[in-house]
Amino acid sequence: MPSAKNLGGGADVTLDDVAFGASFNGPLVHESVRAELAALRQGTSSTKTRGEVRGGGAKPWRQKGTGRARAGSSRSPIWTGGGTVFGPKPRHYTFKVNRKEKRAAFRSALSIHAERGSIAVFDVKAFDDVSTKAAAKLVTDWGAKGSLLVVLGVEEERAALSFRNLASVRAVVPTTNVGVADLIGAANVLVSEAALSELTARAKGEKNTAEEANA
Repeated sequence: MPSAKNLGGGADVTLDDVAFGASFNGPLVHESVRAELAALRQGTSSTKTRGEVRGGGAKPWRQKGTGRARAGSSRSPIWTGGGTVFGPKPRHYTFKVNRKEKRAAFRSALSIHAERGSIAVFDVKAFDDVSTKAAAKLVTDWGAKGSLLVVLGVEEERAALSFRNLASVRAVVPTTNVGVADLIGAANVLVSEAALSELTARAKGEKNTAEEANA
């Protein structure tokens, strides 16, 4: 059975074998990460074609007899101030990933951290009083190297105040917002006890999350 280190002392926390014991599916994880990052793109870039640039209605000079190349408009793409050929236009970059695929990719991301021993559980009650110093000590005592993702339960926002200013912390997110890209992008994952239960339920599809509702 996979397990996670308990930073509050005591025995290691046993992890659910379904949620944290799945084999890693690289292509599926890659597709999910692409979908999540693409959904963050605004898609508001826009350029004007030669038909949208102001001016250029009159022919600059007559067709023959000047010794210059033929020109029908001063807004041709090869002219300064002319239109843009095949430039970006407003669009959306999102694409659909099936719900079962999302869950499988999510389980893969959780399982790879369980396999590497890069996931740990902590008691969020110790951070009812905001203390960045205590949070730094917790991370240092764990001995985690590299970037850190802190995942909290839905009603544990206050604990985020203790972790958000640490240099090694990549992000502090609630379980409803954590994605495959967040998990894969972090070298280590630190979760609260409540967050662990919520992540397990989400990976097993035991409750409908906001992400799945939009699938």
